[in-house]
Amino acid sequence: MMTTFHTLELDKLRIFYREAGNPDKPTMLLFHGFPSASHMFRDLMPLLENDFHLIAPDYPGFGQSSMPNHQDFTYTFEHLSDIMTDFIEKLGLTKFYMYVFDYGAPIGFQIATAHPEWIQGIVSQNGNVYQEGLGKKWATRQDFWDNPTPEKRASYRNAFAPETIKGQYLTGTPANSVSPDGYTLDIAYSQNPNYADNQLDLIFDYQNNIKRYPMFQQYLRENQPKLLAIWGRNDPSFIFPGAEAFAKDDRRAVIKSVASGHFSLESHVAEIAQNILEVFG
Repeated sequence: MMTTFHTLELDKLRIFYREAGNPDKPTMLLFHGFPSASHMFRDLMPLLENDFHLIAPDYPGFGQSSMPNHQDFTYTFEHLSDIMTDFIEKLGLTKFYMYVFDYGAPIGFQIATAHPEWIQGIVSQNGNVYQEGLGKKWATRQDFWDNPTPEKRASYRNAFAPETIKGQYLTGTPANSVSPDGYTLDIAYSQNPNYADNQLDLIFDYQNNIKRYPMFQQYLRENQPKLLAIWGRNDPSFIFPGAEAFAKDDRRAVIKSVASGHFSLESHVAEIAQNILEVFG
């Protein structure tokens, strides 16, 4: 088998996605994070394709999908969730597992909350929906959200500076364990002239994800999905207590960690894949 690459037209946008595995197998949707795209799953998909039908889209504004200017497109997580819902419906999916990471968590959990009947299980890899999971940097962001100024907004351009992106990949990982391929591609995507203001809009809107945490937690309590929370335990953005917190609301949650950082698929993809197969295979 092999991974194939596709685009579809949706809401006047071009949505790129990767696909692998047999469509007769259970489907798993893979929702990427920031500042990445579906290429973050390039090593995971071959390890799961014998057991799952895998689909990994790029959101609008990311990767190979359309990147409209923020003046012509509303960059909020609610809007991205609506577009991903349209994507799911266009592909005719009615039951699926989902893998959520970073930005993929609020997108995926909004979809799960609106359509709990779709969800067969959840892998959350550093995909936070708890206050306990917010690292120290979020205090500074709270100040930006509470008292926004053009100067504070401009300061967040460093979130996608090349050295910051590289640091997101390397912080907390074993020495020499991370290929430069992933962060080099993300740095290249960040050079698109629309990229900065689009992403700054999403950074400002992230506050609304935190306000939705109680709704996401209610979804877990009411539906009790089978869930694997597997964390790169050295991630400074979403800290490991965010993984442990799932057990408060979901008695079916399995909590694991790997000795890595935020982008733990870069160094521990085989261990993460093995855990997914043990829990859901």
